[in-house]
Amino acid sequence: MKFSGQFKLGALVTEAPHPVTTNLSDVAKQDTAAALKLLFDVDEDVIHKFREFVESGRATQIKETILQSLKNGGRIFFTGCGSTGRLSILLDSIWRDFWQKRGNPDFENRTFSVMAGGDYALIKSVEGFEDFTAFGKKQLNDLSGSARDVVFAITEGGETSFVIGTAWAGVEAGAKVYFVYNNPDDILCGHVGRSRQVIQDTRIEKINLTTGPMAISGSTRMQATSIQLCLMLMVLEMVARDLLEMDSTNVPQMFLQKLAEIHEGLKSPEVLTQLAKLVELEESVYRSGHKSNYFAYRFGIDVLTDTTERSPTYCTPPFRKFDDKTATESWAFLFLPQTETADAWHSILKRKPRCLEWSEEEIRALVGEEKFARTSEIVHKISHAELMRFRIGWGDLPFRPPGPGDCAVAVAGERGSRSLVSPSGFYHIQLDTAHRAGAKTGLIYFGGESSMPEIRKLTAGWNSVCVNVLVRVPPTDFLLDGVTRVAVKLVMNALSTCTMVRLGRVMGNYMVWVVPSNLKLIDRATRYITKLTDLDYEAANALLFDIIEYVEPRMKSDQAYPPVVGMAVLRVKENLTNEAAEKRLLAG
Repeated sequence: MKFSGQFKLGALVTEAPHPVTTNLSDVAKQDTAAALKLLFDVDEDVIHKFREFVESGRATQIKETILQSLKNGGRIFFTGCGSTGRLSILLDSIWRDFWQKRGNPDFENRTFSVMAGGDYALIKSVEGFEDFTAFGKKQLNDLSGSARDVVFAITEGGETSFVIGTAWAGVEAGAKVYFVYNNPDDILCGHVGRSRQVIQDTRIEKINLTTGPMAISGSTRMQATSIQLCLMLMVLEMVARDLLEMDSTNVPQMFLQKLAEIHEGLKSPEVLTQLAKLVELEESVYRSGHKSNYFAYRFGIDVLTDTTERSPTYCTPPFRKFDDKTATESWAFLFLPQTETADAWHSILKRKPRCLEWSEEEIRALVGEEKFARTSEIVHKISHAELMRFRIGWGDLPFRPPGPGDCAVAVAGERGSRSLVSPSGFYHIQLDTAHRAGAKTGLIYFGGESSMPEIRKLTAGWNSVCVNVLVRVPPTDFLLDGVTRVAVKLVMNALSTCTMVRLGRVMGNYMVWVVPSNLKLIDRATRYITKLTDLDYEAANALLFDIIEYVEPRMKSDQAYPPVVGMAVLRVKENLTNEAAEKRLLAG
């Protein structure tokens, strides 16, 4: 199979290994807390880049552009794919939640997320969607973008075809378009033609947020989307305050100061020690073939994002539909306090889910006759009805009850502290029920110093049965509570990443269990094979496609399958067949 040179991305900074985490897998085997500290050390790159952006003064200019758009009846679009697609949904949800609580439906309905594959992709990656510019154009055009609007086209690497398509759709509609990305302009322009066209187009304003390599090579769900989250929440905070005729002048400096405080707190011995215990708890659960249930309310979308992104990054079973008896049981799942799943999805999104419901005519016009059948099959699998088969409401817990060997983890904030303290509260009930069923339990709590005494008093009685990670959030008067949301992301990223490292799914700081579900990830897997064998790129790519064909039936049916990079390395080094290589991997 011919592989396009425009998807050979090894030269990008976001694909390079970070020098701080070179020996991460070895460190994690010996000292979990030390490995977590390495991950948080790399997050220092986010602080540095954010400080640089704050000092540039650009935040005020962007804020004014958004304000003018809103005052003229315009809308704000956040577009993305994969990690940035989930980021776009998170931003939309946070904005809508704030205005819903204030009873202002006008401003509430002025933001829209455009994720490759629609809202279905929030919970499970949609095959191939990010590889097509035309798909990005159509999804934005379906929302009738206009010259009054502002489009933030957000892509970690700066090369994602889908996101570039949304940028061009915004330009064609006459909207103000910002291109938000994380690689140096000269490298992108020198290696990726589609990126060069965007970067050099004067109609598009660029926001370059290059922080350097990721803590896990190529894992842009980490520092790349962390800096993007910081930037976007800071700007939206300024906009919200100006709409309410509040002073926003000091927001950038205050956000930076509080972000730095949060980051230092995450590296404290107390947080590292307890978070290490939670990592080791999850590791033991997965090693023994058991499962983890997360419980969240306000941070439901934050937790969902992290648990979903474990699947393509580390080849873990994705969320399983409640009535799918053939798919492998998901390692991790999420439940919200709403009894009905439809209500739970609305609570996460703060609106009705928007899934793709394209007609056959629309699909055929996009991809032509040759790719029509395959694309049509994919689109039919990502509908609203299919999304509702992921039962995340509390009332659906009986289909996945915790038992001996499992674990239950509550992720709560200060606003949900009553639900922890009260015996009738959602979190209290779930942790108590799980403990009584023989499951292990954990709590991740984000709150201010004033709320900590009561939480510490509560958890003091849980210490023998529950791993408690208490994260102090410095006080602010921020309307959107952006610093807390960044803290949740940093903690969840570190937790899931370190767990997977200890499970052997990272070598050094390379994610060798990556799932090659799109052209960028196919390139990444190919490059990893060349690093671990003596094959050149073309030979490694041919071998990879042979193995993908071997495991593809299981990939499509959500059944467990071996890591394709690991299989390739074994086949080369020991001259094995696919079957023999898989058997060797399963034998450990």
